[in-house]
Amino acid sequence: MTRGFYIGRFQPYHQGHHRVVQDIAEEVDELVVGIGSADQSHSVRNPFTGGERIMMITKALADLDLVTYAVPLEDINRNAVWVSHVRSMSPNFDVAYSNNPLVVRLFEEAGIEVRGSPMFDREVLRGTEIRERMIASEDWSELVPDAVENVVAEVDGVERIRRVSDTDVEASPSD
Repeated sequence: MTRGFYIGRFQPYHQGHHRVVQDIAEEVDELVVGIGSADQSHSVRNPFTGGERIMMITKALADLDLVTYAVPLEDINRNAVWVSHVRSMSPNFDVAYSNNPLVVRLFEEAGIEVRGSPMFDREVLRGTEIRERMIASEDWSELVPDAVENVVAEVDGVERIRRVSDTDVEASPSD
């Protein structure tokens, strides 16, 4: 049995991520989906909470013939120990999937096999594009699985990102 690991911020989980997971599913028996920056939310860059992203991913992947584990990973801002942190929060995995040069380097230094993951329609299928469309009241829903659109509606995510985008700086509650 082979278990893979795929990490992203998933702000939100979109069709590009979904295609990558479908491709990875051809190579592994199980997949750990690491939700990066899980401690970040309520900002333009990271509007959704870790729990909301777990809902998006779990519901979007429910119909795949693949055992998946969605694991929230908070930012630790210490690259030298990041892989140890990931390992401590995740089920064991045999291979990691990433195109991020830093992530690839960190996993390789830790002796973990890393495979690149194909990217699909990257000009459109990216979180920044989807979040910008939400703020501008443009159509974004075709860029995400239906399950994700439903979660965004459930948590009133479009209104949230529009509200937080109204500030001139990304503020913290203590500001």
